[in-house]
Amino acid sequence: MTDEPPLRFLIVDDEQSIRSLCMTVGQGLGFLCNEAQTAEAAAELAEALPPDLVVTDLELPALSGVEVLRAIKKISSRSEVVIMTEHSSIEFAVDAMQKGAYDYIEKPFSVVRLRQLLHRMAEKVRLVTENHFLREFVETETRLDGIVGTSAKIQDVLQMVSRLKDGRTPVLIAGESGTGKELVARAIHFRGPLAQMPFVTVDCGALVPALMESELFGHEKGAFTGVLKSKTGLFCTANSGTIFLDEIGELPLEIQAKLLRVLQENEVRPVGSNNRIPVKLRLIAATNRDLEAAYREGKFRKDLYLRLNAVTVHLPSLRERRSDIPQLVHHFLDRYAPGKNIQVMPAAMRSLLQYGWPGNVRELENCIARAIALGEDHAIDLEDLPPAIRGEQDCSLIVENVTMLSTTALADLERITIQRVFEQAGGDKAVTRKMLGISRATLYRKLKRYNIPLSPVEKRIAQSTH
Repeated sequence: MTDEPPLRFLIVDDEQSIRSLCMTVGQGLGFLCNEAQTAEAAAELAEALPPDLVVTDLELPALSGVEVLRAIKKISSRSEVVIMTEHSSIEFAVDAMQKGAYDYIEKPFSVVRLRQLLHRMAEKVRLVTENHFLREFVETETRLDGIVGTSAKIQDVLQMVSRLKDGRTPVLIAGESGTGKELVARAIHFRGPLAQMPFVTVDCGALVPALMESELFGHEKGAFTGVLKSKTGLFCTANSGTIFLDEIGELPLEIQAKLLRVLQENEVRPVGSNNRIPVKLRLIAATNRDLEAAYREGKFRKDLYLRLNAVTVHLPSLRERRSDIPQLVHHFLDRYAPGKNIQVMPAAMRSLLQYGWPGNVRELENCIARAIALGEDHAIDLEDLPPAIRGEQDCSLIVENVTMLSTTALADLERITIQRVFEQAGGDKAVTRKMLGISRATLYRKLKRYNIPLSPVEKRIAQSTH
């Protein structure tokens, strides 16, 4: 006896005797069964309540079983469809499998054969459903405004975000390009009391030097030749909220001095104006440079550095958190190919884990987007990756706790999720399975597979479920 909801089974055939037989077998397996005589009726039933399992005759009145397959897959991509066919039409059934059918069954068929086929289909549907839930659960629990990962270093970052979100202290975010510095800045802002206030992003490296002061602090009409109206600066635009200065190390020393004055006096003076405008905001800055080395070299003001360095969040490179790569890969798969359930082949995942990622998470995202655009709809293989990633074979780059994958990364993701939920539930199996939405038998099976300790009594219970 399991707590899993029964699977929905739909049989589509214009022969009453075939429908009755399949309904009887399906009910014997515990499915919720429904039947349809035509492809049109099947599509109507599926629209109202998408089935998990479908067995359809290839030859139906008007539309064919292939049309049923197309309609079902359009409604629910995780539904599994089997084609029933006469011996003379096997080639059409094989073609249907290439279009997404799970298998075909040749008429006349035995009850044993049908039962075995439905059992295998049900196992696949349950596995895909479980993995889909687990992946969604991991993202819901561990993602903070796009920050994905369960490694210790990224969890440290998330804890820092949680501590910093309620204050107004200036924050410096340090990390290589592509590590997600703006995501962290947004998380600090939008998870705190300033969430309804403005969040203004400034790419300091992209500002034109001659117009930098005007962009940041604004200017009055006539401040420059040809300037016919006043301009509000970005600091005033961010008033009452947060201003995020990305790559602050690119600011020239003159602008650094004026920025320090704004932080000290909480007011700005537009170019060409004698008036000072009060501003109350939070400053979050980011850099991929070593600002301490820069001020020692005279390239960055020491007083500004000390002001910014009150709280520093260090973002790890992707090389330092390789265990997050499988989860990040599936995060980007869901972003760029939602609902397609694309799998990553072991060879491709090995290369992704071995590569050095100089461009960090941004480079990984671009890599997955490229692979989706160039690869097959159902899988990403080694040849779908850029040549530089395919050619990286330095296994010494793998961190000690990350082993080479011989299966898809989803298994590792599942293990991480179950372990974490199990710990959050304090080892309570009933709470754990309710949080995960799986049956007792499935939970014990997973705990055993991933060597998560059971008590002697629980071991006997687990054995009784097999």
